[in-house]
Amino acid sequence: MDTRKKGATGEDQAVDYLLSNGYTIITRNYQSRKGEIDCIAESPDGTLVFIEVKAGQGTSSGHPFYWINKSKQKKIVSMAKLYFYEHGILSKPCRFDAIAIVKGKIEHLKNAFLA
Repeated sequence: MDTRKKGATGEDQAVDYLLSNGYTIITRNYQSRKGEIDCIAESPDGTLVFIEVKAGQGTSSGHPFYWINKSKQKKIVSMAKLYFYEHGILSKPCRFDAIAIVKGKIEHLKNAFLA
């Protein structure tokens, strides 16, 4: 399976997981020239959640959570700021989560990093 197809399959699994846990999906693959956020959702408590999804085998390349390096984090934060600006959101609680899918198992890391 190519990387794009594997990523899309992982994102589908993550969305199903989020929906089953009471999240509302706002958008998927939010993009600009600065980058992309895999999923933006609202948690059951009303928090806006920017989610990076990584799917992998967790072998020699390390656990998928480790693939979300500082550079990737900066891009996600920049995209979140753009989302707030474009949607006229002045104040709303938000956080940055990561979802890893390793060998079919979903791991959800809330507050994966801080902005």
